Amino acid sequence: MSLNTFGHLFRVTTWGESHGPAIGCTVDGCPPGVALTEADLQPWLDRRKPGQNKFTTQRKEPDEVRILSGVFEGRTTGTPIQLMIENTDQRSKDYGEIAGAFRPGHADITYHQKYGIRDYRGGGRSSARETASRVAAGGVARAVLAALVPGLKITGYMVQMGLRGIDRARFDAAEIERNPFWCPDPVAAADWAAYLEELRLAHNSVGAVIEVVADGVPAGLGAPLYGKLDSDLASAMMSINAVKGVEIGDGMASASLTGVENADEIRMGANGPEFLSNHAGGILGGISSGQPIVCRFAVKPTSSILTPRRTITAGGGDVDLVTKGRHDPCVGIRAVPVGEAMMACVILDHLLLDRGQTGGLRGRIGRALS
Repeated sequence: MSLNTFGHLFRVTTWGESHGPAIGCTVDGCPPGVALTEADLQPWLDRRKPGQNKFTTQRKEPDEVRILSGVFEGRTTGTPIQLMIENTDQRSKDYGEIAGAFRPGHADITYHQKYGIRDYRGGGRSSARETASRVAAGGVARAVLAALVPGLKITGYMVQMGLRGIDRARFDAAEIERNPFWCPDPVAAADWAAYLEELRLAHNSVGAVIEVVADGVPAGLGAPLYGKLDSDLASAMMSINAVKGVEIGDGMASASLTGVENADEIRMGANGPEFLSNHAGGILGGISSGQPIVCRFAVKPTSSILTPRRTITAGGGDVDLVTKGRHDPCVGIRAVPVGEAMMACVILDHLLLDRGQTGGLRGRIGRALS
């Protein structure tokens, strides 16, 4: 299978399957001299790992990351960084009954149609287990960003579960870490808990919308026309397992606005241009404006449910299939740290690209500085 790598200068190649001995990634293009240890990466993986509460899969994986190369005496060397995470709690027997049938909503049938062979144990390469590797790579990206752009901050949270959205008037960033849904609205979080418990007991699942915001991103990242920052962000988020839609800024809602409403007006402030709104999500013409970068993505409901669904076998027979195993009733919950990781990787990649092309120089606005 090809195309397991993303990024231009900061390049990440993920490897491994859900029920194999290990998963991991190779991070290439990391600048040398950046302080990095396994302890720097582990907190990000701890936020994504399964089995932390009743609203996620009960598969118990410590997700302990090991750095196998690219770091010497606590600093990156500029050579490829190899990261490995062992799988320790596989239950492949749970998937024996689906070895010859295709789970509706899964990649089973398309993998079979393309390759003629598939790893049915948890979906193999198509499993959301692969995203742990991305979170590890995102930890590397965050370490580099902290060294190059100290004020940059990336925050992800859930803004919608099924048809139930947050009330932005109650938005409280401090609440994000206080509930299992990474929800900034405490009232919505309590409602989601009751709702998801009902779905879980009914052998059902539900989708979600995740928002990821990057504050402190310098202006000038990205390039026209085929190197746009937002196109790379959209590609990165869409590559996450179960994601079916991505938008930047107001996204699809922009179509309902007039030009007067949509234009992000500008005034000159004491420290440079100040935008009066951010409908564009911090990106204009594919290039960052210096405003917060706002990206949202929609995650479909988990397809592995205990409610029988109609499907076919590899031999062409009709069957009703129940997917056993341990699955997330809302996979969007654990997608939050994955979205943050992909944001970090893309921003660092474009920061390095910009340094290579412009050296970080910027066009001046206002009076020339002496």
